[in-house]
Amino acid sequence: MKNIDIQAKEKALDLLRDKSDTKLITHMNACVRCGLCADSCMYYLTFKEAKYIPAAKVAAVSSLYRRYCTFAGKVAPSLVNAKELNEEYAAEMVDLLFGSCTVCGRCVKHCSIGVDIAYVVKKGREMLATMDMVPATLQATVDAAINTGNNMAIPVEEFTDTIKWLEGDLIDEMENPEARIPLDEYDKELFYTLNPREPKFFPLSISAMAKVFYAAKASWTLSTKYYDVTNYGFFNSNTAEATQIAKNLYDEVHKLRGKKLILGECGHGSRANRWEGPNYLKKSYDFETLTAVELIGDYIRKGTITLDKSLNNEVFTIHDPCNLVRNGGMFKEIRFVVNSAVENLVEMNPYGNDNYCCGGGGGMLAMSEYNEGRLKTGKIKADQILATGAKVVITPCHNCVDQLLQLNHTYKMGVKIVTIAEIVADAIVKNNKNKTI
Repeated sequence: MKNIDIQAKEKALDLLRDKSDTKLITHMNACVRCGLCADSCMYYLTFKEAKYIPAAKVAAVSSLYRRYCTFAGKVAPSLVNAKELNEEYAAEMVDLLFGSCTVCGRCVKHCSIGVDIAYVVKKGREMLATMDMVPATLQATVDAAINTGNNMAIPVEEFTDTIKWLEGDLIDEMENPEARIPLDEYDKELFYTLNPREPKFFPLSISAMAKVFYAAKASWTLSTKYYDVTNYGFFNSNTAEATQIAKNLYDEVHKLRGKKLILGECGHGSRANRWEGPNYLKKSYDFETLTAVELIGDYIRKGTITLDKSLNNEVFTIHDPCNLVRNGGMFKEIRFVVNSAVENLVEMNPYGNDNYCCGGGGGMLAMSEYNEGRLKTGKIKADQILATGAKVVITPCHNCVDQLLQLNHTYKMGVKIVTIAEIVADAIVKNNKNKTI
């Protein structure tokens, strides 16, 4: 167990003492420990231990609040279940709040009185971050983003080489030298972003979106320095680090004078930049921010691109990323785009706002310390997918893609995992004729 620095401990407790955070105080006090949230949580459903009930995660934080911020807790802590913040308790919090929660928010939707459990968990994570107790692998991912501009520490030269290779293939496929993947170009309409796992492991998803842009005759560019849509500072809950990552991207949009920031297919990246970014930077963004899904939907509605859904004739299902659907309001837009691009869509049960997390959210994919639990809880998602009979799973989030690929291997599902850009690119027709791009 890590020894807690006294000053760091006091800073962590100051987060609870801050009376201006009325949301935290309200939701900690509102939880009545009824346990109705239990069956909403994939960790409880998998392991059937009381500590995994979402209300227990609220209690992990609220018990500290009672100990240090209430008269009863200071005078008679045992009577009100008030806990002392020491090394042992902090280590339990790490395992509970980082290692046993994807912050998916499903429990919030199932709470009978609307306690924002995810917010309380993130505040607990923020306390741990203040005490330098973020799991090492998650912190390393954040450090990479701050020090290199992307969470996988891909050198600029390697990234540029990958993009130029993909551009060459695109030119050959389109038989047109204008089919480009522009880099560091000024005054473009669209400033596009990627999950660094795309240039590293999934380059075809970059090619797919480039085909969409080509078909739409879009004015767009990528930055070679700050193209990373992700913000793992959102997961480790270190506000200063999350702010720096958000600022890097904000400043780069201004540097290249982009008109619109287009967020690549990443659930938390979309949330961290579109909704949390202005909070981190304490100012409204002076450029429009859209997800790639919304942009594609706009292209379809306006007839900018034409799709032939018969070109995607397998049985498809959708995995809904928590931060895009339950926490982002993208349920209808995702289905509009998918139904425009595929013939046969079968929904999971449950799906949409009530869908289960894939198990890779909340920074879980970055924390190798908790791989075993992550894959065990993922069986719920694997069973959901298998029950649909689908051959292809669509998800507009590369974190979800990674987790689903691992579940595909672990549980022998035999399915294909694709992004929305990929299925749209496969359905695009050229010049409104039945000829694929």
